[in-house]
Amino acid sequence: MYGWMGKLLEVDLTNKKSKVRTLNDETALSFLGGRGIGVYLIFCMVDPQVNPLSSENVLIFAAGPLTGTITPSSSRCAAVSKSPLTGTIFDSNAGGQLGPEIKASGYDAIIISGSSSKPAVIIIDCGEVKVKGADAYWGMKTSETIKAIKQDFGNEFEVACIGPAGENQVYFACIRAGDGNFFGRGGLGAVMGSKNLKAIAIRGNSKVEVANAELLSKLSGKAIDRIKINPITGKVLPKLGTPFLTKIIDNIEALPTRNFCEKSWTEAGIYSGEVIEEYVTDREACPMCPIACKAKIEVEGVKMHRPEYESLWALGVNCQVKELKQVFSASKLCDELGLDTISTGSTIACLIELSQRGVINEKISWGDGEAITNLIEKIAKREDLGKIMALGAERLAKAFKANELAMTVKKLELPAYDPRELYGMALAYATSNRGGCHLRSYIVAMEVLGVPILIDRKTPIGKAELVAVNQNFLAAVDSLIICKFATLELDDEIISHIITATIGKPFDRGKLLKIGERIWNLERLFNLRAGLKFSDDTLPARLLMGGKVPLREMLKRYYEFRGWDPNGVPLENKLKELELLDVVKREAS
Repeated sequence: MYGWMGKLLEVDLTNKKSKVRTLNDETALSFLGGRGIGVYLIFCMVDPQVNPLSSENVLIFAAGPLTGTITPSSSRCAAVSKSPLTGTIFDSNAGGQLGPEIKASGYDAIIISGSSSKPAVIIIDCGEVKVKGADAYWGMKTSETIKAIKQDFGNEFEVACIGPAGENQVYFACIRAGDGNFFGRGGLGAVMGSKNLKAIAIRGNSKVEVANAELLSKLSGKAIDRIKINPITGKVLPKLGTPFLTKIIDNIEALPTRNFCEKSWTEAGIYSGEVIEEYVTDREACPMCPIACKAKIEVEGVKMHRPEYESLWALGVNCQVKELKQVFSASKLCDELGLDTISTGSTIACLIELSQRGVINEKISWGDGEAITNLIEKIAKREDLGKIMALGAERLAKAFKANELAMTVKKLELPAYDPRELYGMALAYATSNRGGCHLRSYIVAMEVLGVPILIDRKTPIGKAELVAVNQNFLAAVDSLIICKFATLELDDEIISHIITATIGKPFDRGKLLKIGERIWNLERLFNLRAGLKFSDDTLPARLLMGGKVPLREMLKRYYEFRGWDPNGVPLENKLKELELLDVVKREAS
């Protein structure tokens, strides 16, 4: 198999045994890899009704057919499971060396089942698998864990691990992958913690075979040239990183603050890319990536990774913290404890509003950076208020009978784009299979950045079709698996040519989009079986007040365009078209 290694590794933590399964051509061509293969395996292996933190849940790390090749921006990996936060099927992806190392080990994916009776670490050394005790690492922060495992087993190993938040099964605990990459959203770190799995460490020496190395080299060179001349991927992202978005989003009053009570903030300028640039000491890039959007900063002698736009917003703008250095420290603390910054900041903003309204006795003010730091520690340890906060904003608000204060969709906290100003993003949030997420259909590219064209952000016309097609495209992108930033320049045509050169079989944009649609519908079916209803395809009441966001109108058209019934259930003809009917019937029986 060109592109794929043709093997899946399954590690049973309960029995400390492993086995190798074959990845056949049909499955590979139907679901590609990364998110797609992960979703297919979860659909086949996990009961949708299962408790996500039980041993019956499965966690998958999956690379894609382009991972480990010279394709630009292809050094990524997907983690897939059932989320403890949302109860939906959930995938998160991270850059760095983990994906290429999985392929170098001779596998396309690692399937982790069962749970260990004691803290464990999985060691995969050139395909050989061992499950070892991890008592010595339990309780360590993420950077300490990576350092200790490398010292014990070898510096060449790539390590993915959890911090104290994952050990304590915080519902939005993340997984750190190497130096500065994270499987951030959805609480997959808690799934690792429930399995008593502190880390996996991988190194390999296998090479990915491609069908036409010469053609792939030419196409990759062309792709790099395009990425470098693009104003966003070639200039803005390499210099300012994602914080370049702060000014742009604030200028159109789509930058939520005070738990979405307001849509802009007069102090938001302190979080601009230009201001943060003053702290940058080094530029960084994922392997094979010409964009190099990452950077190291130094604050009062302490070096750390430059926080992303979403982190700065969640821990800073949304909580109205005016001291930038406090937000830098809070972001670093989340990274070390293993917490998703978006859910952490949004849950804290919900708590502050509860305090300001007098719903809780604790007095916490907007902008109190010191209190926010203390709350982050309490969440990771599940102490005091941290016990209920560790379950996310929706459960926090519900516990105090103030459901309307949770800015969530399907229990996932919303990110830093206000849907009241971006109607396409409103629909994307509402229909996202993993809950409130901007990356399932990054319609901001068209509504704000003008990529590939600028469209009217406050009209419902055409949004259903655009959101759905973009969801399909990005599902395929997450399965190849390449960085979404690259798609700000690279379209489905050149990506299809790259796939053809890699796997040696003809590929076109129609096939790419069909695979994405197949993945999207399989996710939807899993979620429906898990208890999702069409009424969950909505937004927080606060964002629908006044009836300005025409969500119902767009949602009706979206279901029609998708080939779903009025309740959002895929019709049998659509499943036949996507060659999913046999899969669905087999698993149902």
